[in-house]
Amino acid sequence: MVWVGAIAIGILIGIADMLLLADNKKVGNWITVIFRDGLLSVLSAMVLAEDILGVSNIFAISSQRISYSWKFLGLILAIGLILLIASGFIKRVFAIEFINGNGKKGTAALKVISTVFFALGIAAITGTFWGKEAFGDLSPDQIIINLNSPTEGTDVGVYISLFKGPVLITVLSTVFFCTIFFPKYKLTYKKAEKTTTILPEIAVKIICLVLSLAILVGGCAFGINRFQLMTLFDAYLGDSSYIEDNYVDPNTVNMTFPEEKRNLIHIYLESMENTFFSKDLGGFFDENLMPDLAELSKEGYNFSHQSEGFGGPPRSTGGNWSVASFVNQGTGLPMKVPTERNSYGAENNFLPGATAIGDILKAQGYEQSVMFGADASFGGLDFYFESHGDFNIYDHKGAIEAGWIDEHYNVWWGYEDDKLYEFAKIELTRLASTDKPFHFIMETADTHAPEGWLSPNAENKFDTQYANCIYYSQAEVVNFVRWIQQQDFYENTTIVLIGDHLSMSKSFSAPVNDAGYYRTCYNLILNPAESVGEVSDSLLHNRDWALFDMFPTILTSIGVEFQGNRLGIGTDLFSGEQTLFERDGVRFVNNELENRSNFYNSNILVNLKAIGKSDEK
Repeated sequence: MVWVGAIAIGILIGIADMLLLADNKKVGNWITVIFRDGLLSVLSAMVLAEDILGVSNIFAISSQRISYSWKFLGLILAIGLILLIASGFIKRVFAIEFINGNGKKGTAALKVISTVFFALGIAAITGTFWGKEAFGDLSPDQIIINLNSPTEGTDVGVYISLFKGPVLITVLSTVFFCTIFFPKYKLTYKKAEKTTTILPEIAVKIICLVLSLAILVGGCAFGINRFQLMTLFDAYLGDSSYIEDNYVDPNTVNMTFPEEKRNLIHIYLESMENTFFSKDLGGFFDENLMPDLAELSKEGYNFSHQSEGFGGPPRSTGGNWSVASFVNQGTGLPMKVPTERNSYGAENNFLPGATAIGDILKAQGYEQSVMFGADASFGGLDFYFESHGDFNIYDHKGAIEAGWIDEHYNVWWGYEDDKLYEFAKIELTRLASTDKPFHFIMETADTHAPEGWLSPNAENKFDTQYANCIYYSQAEVVNFVRWIQQQDFYENTTIVLIGDHLSMSKSFSAPVNDAGYYRTCYNLILNPAESVGEVSDSLLHNRDWALFDMFPTILTSIGVEFQGNRLGIGTDLFSGEQTLFERDGVRFVNNELENRSNFYNSNILVNLKAIGKSDEK
């Protein structure tokens, strides 16, 4: 009913405009003015509702408190009255003299072209602001890959923010532009019963055309600059042999597993950074947001870039979002822009030429499961885990099929972390009851940007929701690890905890970035195999490494032995051998990985063996 009221108020505002201010009382003008005023009032209220009323979902306002509905209707009325007052004031000083007659040939086409240019330009500007706010510093490769990957399972809040941001603002601005540009008129100034033409009709048309072109060019340039698209374009003009020169194919390396194969639990912690530690521990904040993780870390190994305190891997090309983090750590390779649209989005076609940990452990008889609260279709993760290890997938849909949640249950990205830990305990208990070694992967989600999802069980210890989400999340994952440590299977199990990527919360990260703090992902390996031996301090500190180095490191942590200490383009961090970042420099490696790799396109994105071709370099 609230939307019926909104439409009714919009119509009343349009009627008042016609009765009080309009000179042209023709039927066509009545329809135009009522539609224009009503649309402007309602859309403006929708754009402002979140900031003024604090409405989290304007498209479902009727499902929120009744007071919101009345406030929303009042906001529409207030905006409409402001428009009427402003219009009346302008008309006392200025006059719009409408011109009758048909326009010249091409006028209609000019109007359409100018409107399209204007709308596209506004969309580019608002879309850029929205993208940066919603996802943080998206890299060019991430943008292209996401456009070429499935988006099912995306948090509905992302779509809502898209509609109430760029979409609504673009529509509102374009409607306003059309009300100025489409009618044939000239603008005059009224004083002492004299009228002076300020803007003749042709001047209005020229101004609107120039404005639309400027908005289009400026909007596109703004988006290209903020998203660094020229860097991507330049990189993909040529070919770098860096991946080819440094790639070690796991299929060509002899691997020896221990007689009693170890279980592996790999926990990806959404957006968990060392930044969140207190300054005395190597973090950024005065108060420690992750005290429980700090205490747990005393029991394992943290690979730090610092001489003391917590540290880890920085941003690396092709590894700065969740799906890419899975790929980097699972295959020892960056995630690069596909050459064809379906390279990451079709069954059996997610990096078919790569060999992942899942493939290696499957061949060794491991039972493998992956669990996260979102839909595995997002980014093609279902294809990745099905084709690289035949995992049991317990995503949002999988939890419904297992009978753990109702088919209509949907919180945050699917189901929240409180339930994730419950379900993980069920699955780990099942895996441990089999006669097979197991590999279990899970990813948390409640600390996802922009502000996270705060559990009803969490306390408001800090001033911001995001800080409270971080504090609660780190405590809960430690509780989960403590439960694992109490189980019989833990003695023969290695646990890897790692932040999947740096936080994309723009507002929370702004002071960190402004201070020039070197941001890195949290990492911890608990209970590695005895074959790892004593780990010296030189292996744990002053290290420069990337997420793809976790591929060989994780295999070593479960007792796998192999010659060369390198797999994919990753280096075993327990070996003491220099990583690519250490040998060649972080900036140099990242720049090389940005460049087009024909080897990657021809050997990783395509499975040459499956199509009967040899590897031609």
